[in-house]
Amino acid sequence: MGRGKISIKRIDNTTSRQVTFSKRRTGLLKKASELSILCDAEVGLVVFSCTGRLYEFSSTSMKAIIGRYVKSKEENNPLLNPNSQVKFWQREAETSRQQLLNLQKTQRQMMGEDLSGLTVRDLQLIENQLESSLDSVRKTKGKVYTEEIQEINKKGQLIHTDNIELYKKINLACQENMELQKNIQLYEEHEANDVRNVLNDSQHPYAFAISNKAHENTNLELCQPNEKPTAASLGFQLI
Repeated sequence: MGRGKISIKRIDNTTSRQVTFSKRRTGLLKKASELSILCDAEVGLVVFSCTGRLYEFSSTSMKAIIGRYVKSKEENNPLLNPNSQVKFWQREAETSRQQLLNLQKTQRQMMGEDLSGLTVRDLQLIENQLESSLDSVRKTKGKVYTEEIQEINKKGQLIHTDNIELYKKINLACQENMELQKNIQLYEEHEANDVRNVLNDSQHPYAFAISNKAHENTNLELCQPNEKPTAASLGFQLI
């Protein structure tokens, strides 16, 4: 049976952790030694235990290996060394300056300047670049115009829809206004008829006729102050 899989995490038990460290440290040092012998590699190994104890292995000299390591880091990353850092930024500045000059020259040539000394092939390349750039500009311009037209059409459609809704509301308001005017007119006519009837009733509360019998005597009788004369006492006949 093979050994079970060990979970790679910190061992909580102090004794087990120390035993595991001792075994694996021995195996690591052995592997480093074998690697240096089999592959003719310069190997340097430094291990500090959790208690701070140092364990090391070097195929040659640990000091020489560390020196070689520092030198290699400086060569691969020149910013670590001040002198190398100055030279690095000087090279970067010179490269950027040259790129700027080339871009300015290309821009002038694109504008039709500084064309002297160019061969026919160089002029054809510039012409092809200009045509390609012009085609790209036209495509971008057409795309922008198309998007703007679509946006305007959408806004026009929305305005048209709002206009239709507003027209419906105006028609509804006009119909309601006409109905209201009719109701007002009917109300005024009804009020005028009521007023006319009231006036007619107040002007002719009674219909009467004078008798044509002249030979009959008309009897006039005095009434008491609180009594109202009647039509019979005045010789009138109600009809």
